[in-house]
Amino acid sequence: MDWHITETGNASSGWTGYTWNRQLFPDPAHFLAWLHAQGLKVTLNLHPAEGIHPHEEQYAPMASALGIDPTTRKPVPFDIANPKFAQAYFEILHHPLEALGVDFWWIDWQQGAASRLAGLDPLWWLNHLHFYDSARDGTKRPFIFSRWGGLGNHRYPIGFSGDTFVTWDSLAFQPYFTATAANVGYGWWSHDIGGHQQGIEEPELYVRWVQFGVFSPIFRLHSTNNPYHERRPWGRDAETLRIVRDAMQLRHALIPYLYSMAWRNHTQDLPLVAPMYYDYSEDADAYNCPSQYVFGSELIVAPITSPADDDTRLARQSVWLPRGDWFHFFTGEYLAGDRWRTVCAAPDEIPVFAKAGAIVPLAPKVGWGGMENPRELTIHIFPGADNRFELYEDDGETTASAQGRYCLTAFAQSWRGNELQFQIEPARGDASLIPSERIYHLVFHGIRSPEFVQATINDAPQDSATIYDERSETFTLEKIELKATDRLRVTLAVNDGALMSRRDRRSETCRAMLRAFKMPTGLKYRIDRDLPVIFENINRLSSYGAGIKDAHIAALKSVIELG
Repeated sequence: MDWHITETGNASSGWTGYTWNRQLFPDPAHFLAWLHAQGLKVTLNLHPAEGIHPHEEQYAPMASALGIDPTTRKPVPFDIANPKFAQAYFEILHHPLEALGVDFWWIDWQQGAASRLAGLDPLWWLNHLHFYDSARDGTKRPFIFSRWGGLGNHRYPIGFSGDTFVTWDSLAFQPYFTATAANVGYGWWSHDIGGHQQGIEEPELYVRWVQFGVFSPIFRLHSTNNPYHERRPWGRDAETLRIVRDAMQLRHALIPYLYSMAWRNHTQDLPLVAPMYYDYSEDADAYNCPSQYVFGSELIVAPITSPADDDTRLARQSVWLPRGDWFHFFTGEYLAGDRWRTVCAAPDEIPVFAKAGAIVPLAPKVGWGGMENPRELTIHIFPGADNRFELYEDDGETTASAQGRYCLTAFAQSWRGNELQFQIEPARGDASLIPSERIYHLVFHGIRSPEFVQATINDAPQDSATIYDERSETFTLEKIELKATDRLRVTLAVNDGALMSRRDRRSETCRAMLRAFKMPTGLKYRIDRDLPVIFENINRLSSYGAGIKDAHIAALKSVIELG
């Protein structure tokens, strides 16, 4: 926010400003060029309510444009409803900064709800004008970041929900708020991830905020100017850094999926994040799970929004899975639907679930990889249903997509019980926008080790390196090189029974819980050995004395009783 002068020496409070603070940014042009060289886009924060005061470098031309003698040093009042002011506002204050390297504007709020034009909210009009001004050259996509301007105005900005609090209650409200915003067609919300102000900073709370942010429409960390609100992952302890870095790298890897969902939103009016009742409107349970949501066409997410229990050292989340077959996205574990589940999660675990047939493309996890269309993709494929996913790609910058300059690559799954056929179709559209050759890694989750494997490119058989991991029940075909014009077909099959695995993983899950529990280690070992008996008689859990707490019993029951 304070990129501009804030100690003004006049009646301006310093919230409004257009003159670089040269103590912080001695060479703005060089700084912006350096950021662009890192593959970053740049926004500057605006609070335009106080107008233009005489300390500003742009004061004289602004005053002259509005008929004010600059020698009077009289402030130029903010009056966005005045066409002359609006023209000067853009041409004198903003266009030169854009020429310097500012990519888009963050329009913040201080100006109230009234303007000289009766009934016109100045924020509404600012959003409208900034949106269209950003597209004035006819090639750049209009894009702004702003606060809520009221119904109808949300057609313009990426939104943000204001100054969230550093509390568990504030975090717990975010999934409900974000999902139900789809009810008024506002799918592109962002939040102050980590919380903006007040509260008590805790590593666990920070981690859970970030994990929610990864699976929200816009991932944006932000706080007020207080050094004890630490939002940089490397400013915290090593374990928090490990978890948050992994989560943030996952967010970057999700960009192919997110971008394709943005295209779906543009063409089909389907938001990335929506309440469960959008897809499952005839099921009453869909209206009673405000802490979870559909995340694109393939996934359900139920972020952890409460602290871990002291005895189990695990956080809990109640999740409803609709009827059908489901899989834990990260472990591949099969989960029967049409029931509620209590999920216990370690600090680095996020409850994310893939539907039967789900196809999820991910880019490589990298420290920083820019925004280019990736040369390498990992496609995560889940069995159980026919499905089709279209990967959308374009130049990432211009309005070329409006003229049809974009590329679609379709991934399709055909499911036959004992056989899964997967194919990558030739790219359609402008293939010059994507790498001429791409390396694919295909990861098939939740399946038995296939007895028949066949891969063809343009109907010619191919040899590919394969790996089957029995514990996670994943089968991987590695490093398949395809040209944009190629067609890949993969067939996996077993001779008897179903290819999908429904292996009972309850013992593994209980043992993972026992490792996390705050409990005497000898008792952990006794319970571990007794698991087969406990599975037969769950009341046995109450016979272990004072060492086993109610929270331990509840956590173990939540797993065992679903068998």
